[in-house]
Amino acid sequence: MENIGTYALKITTHLEFEKAIEKVTELLAAEKFGILTEIDVKATFKNKLDVDFKPYRILGACNPPFAHKVLSEENLMGVLLPCNVVVWDEGDYRVVAAMNPQIMGSIIDNPAIQEVADEVAAKMSGVLEKLENI
Repeated sequence: MENIGTYALKITTHLEFEKAIEKVTELLAAEKFGILTEIDVKATFKNKLDVDFKPYRILGACNPPFAHKVLSEENLMGVLLPCNVVVWDEGDYRVVAAMNPQIMGSIIDNPAIQEVADEVAAKMSGVLEKLENI
């Protein structure tokens, strides 16, 4: 797994595009994350701009107990929710990347938010590591 600055975690996989989405969704569900939103960027660009783009999907993952904890501490944390996971096709492989939840703790100086951010980051890292090893 690769850390992209302080804001993202990234892996690559040789799973087919739809299979990568299916597997990351299953692994997130095992950690109690549901997919609240799914944006098909390729289809959106084609429909709105008449532009061809590689397969690219944004999944809005949410774990309600964690979201409740951070929003109870700071309403503005909602601008960082849900935790986005993206999957895109690079031809020979797929990239799966996720927002690094620890960014929440770096923005707001609040130990309760940092604690949740660390816990969510560990779960998200675990999901990506499992996917990388499939």
